[in-house]
Amino acid sequence: MNAELNPFNRSFDHLEALADKIGEVLHAPVTVEDANHRLLAYSKHDPGTDAARIATIIGRRVPDNVIASLWKDGVIPRLMQSDEPVRIRSIRDVGLGDRVAISIRKDNQVLGYIWALEVERPLDEACLLHLKLAAQAAKIKLLRLQTQRRKEDEERCDFFWELLTGHHRTALQAKLKADSLGVTLPGLFGVIVFQFGHDVSEQLNQQIQYIVTAIQKTRPLLHVLSDKQLIALVPGTNASRFAAEAGEFALSFYHQMKERFGSEPLNWGIGSSCEEVTAVEQSYREALTVLQIKAQFPAETGSVTHYHELGFYRYLPYFLEQKRLHRYENASLKQLRTYDREHHANLIETLETFLACDSNVKVAADALHVHTNTLAYRLKRIAEIGGINFANVDQKTTLFLDLKTDKWSGNPDRL
Repeated sequence: MNAELNPFNRSFDHLEALADKIGEVLHAPVTVEDANHRLLAYSKHDPGTDAARIATIIGRRVPDNVIASLWKDGVIPRLMQSDEPVRIRSIRDVGLGDRVAISIRKDNQVLGYIWALEVERPLDEACLLHLKLAAQAAKIKLLRLQTQRRKEDEERCDFFWELLTGHHRTALQAKLKADSLGVTLPGLFGVIVFQFGHDVSEQLNQQIQYIVTAIQKTRPLLHVLSDKQLIALVPGTNASRFAAEAGEFALSFYHQMKERFGSEPLNWGIGSSCEEVTAVEQSYREALTVLQIKAQFPAETGSVTHYHELGFYRYLPYFLEQKRLHRYENASLKQLRTYDREHHANLIETLETFLACDSNVKVAADALHVHTNTLAYRLKRIAEIGGINFANVDQKTTLFLDLKTDKWSGNPDRL
């Protein structure tokens, strides 16, 4: 196709020049965005514009409320699924005027979008054809940009893994590396680990990248994908607000992944906030501990997401370490397990339920679906066989913690 039929069939030095040419051909203001709605270029000398476009240019990305409205109206899903131009009617509430958009694609992958406002008149069929040609011309530019960004992303991921594994022994060493990568570390941050039900596929990876980039209120400083997990370093305003801000980010990520893609994480764990970059490793380990405890004790810790909410459960790994170091086994529990094994009884289960119910006979009997007299008899046998004094709080506490630690030891490995 020659230049008269395809005005974009020539070399453009940069995306801004291409955006200007598209605007000139369509007689419309034009913006070019990447797949995550970050502004890449926009046409100059436009006859008119609207509030949404102005906000996009100033903020260098499409505002959250505009993205949300476009999802709600089904615009973005249509753009993601088609290489044809899509007409968008005005959404007054977010300052969005009539426009036409098209996705810039390589095969099934969306690289970005071109948006053209209909200021003076609706775009006719000839304009829509030109818009398709413009998307083809933009593809080359965006592929080059994607290659460059992919290299930068890989360098950031490597740096994040260095922080997660304690590679940098001094804060100065880590800060110098961060500065060289253009990463600005705030005064406070912490780690969140999201657990998915299966390994992260390429499609899920793109969905995660989209949502992580689209969430603006709290955006991760760094993030990396590993097997079934998304690991993110999120900033905080201050120590007293970090838990709330990190929790809000996690919930927002969960809901957006669920509502937009139906690919929400199963669970997540949030480590403590830290002011020193060398403490990122500790925050990461805490977030993993939350997930591991939740997996082993779902009924007891189902609503827990923060490390500080684990209570005594966060000490179970240390209890287990000491038990293994000293080859310790609770003598009372050993006797009860032997009895259960030889007599096909369930005294350990009875004891665990009774202690978990704060030694309340009625509540424990209901939980075990037995009569209170039956439970009273079992408790008497437990006391006799295990040498247990239920009036001794210290002994009951020790039994409770040893039962939990033994249960933890059944599956202490990483998720």
